[in-house]
Amino acid sequence: MSELRAVLFDVDFTLAKPGPELGAEGYARAGERLGMTLDPSLYDEARARAIQDLKRHPELVHDDEVWVVFMSEIVRGMGGDEKRAYECGRELSRAWRVSANFELYEDALPVLEELRRHGLRIGLVSNTGRDLAEFIVHHGLDVDAAISSGAHGKVKPDPTIFLAVLRKLAVEPERAAMVGDSIDDDVEGARQLGMSAFLLDRTGRYPDFPDRLPDLYALPVALGLESRAAPR
Repeated sequence: MSELRAVLFDVDFTLAKPGPELGAEGYARAGERLGMTLDPSLYDEARARAIQDLKRHPELVHDDEVWVVFMSEIVRGMGGDEKRAYECGRELSRAWRVSANFELYEDALPVLEELRRHGLRIGLVSNTGRDLAEFIVHHGLDVDAAISSGAHGKVKPDPTIFLAVLRKLAVEPERAAMVGDSIDDDVEGARQLGMSAFLLDRTGRYPDFPDRLPDLYALPVALGLESRAAPR
């Protein structure tokens, strides 16, 4: 790798995780508001099945409707009826736009601070319709640039979304690294531009994947940096 100048991060399930309103109990409460009884114990299975069936736009165009359908499929998998599941999915998709409905992982801020100590620029690139500028302020993230697919128009792994944030940082791909939880969107998407990339595998699903990080605390060392960041 050329001399590293910047690190890009995915947001959801990399720096931040959905809070209670976006999990099993939150789905159940949303269903109740619409007169449905949803079983929280079915959430994990329903979400896994919905992920398998998830179909994005063939030209990688950002499409909020994809996520409404995705969430409505989870609602159906938890026992929701066809008629009201879509309405519930739309309500939940609006909740995903609210910054307060997310919580930072404990390693997010310490590792961002550590990268700053080494003089690196930091960018965010996220497949979301959320207002990332508001999200950054709400969670106190020290970053230099951010791009959402909703604002950009294309989703990862389309190369243009990575290039858009790199232009804001004034950094060439060969001098940047990408970190995210998706092999296709984050790792392969960045590598096709010549960036180095790391898979953040918090749940241990891919133990043999090259350039795998079990958490963000492992990132500075993986980048060849001396690190003071460590789990508390």
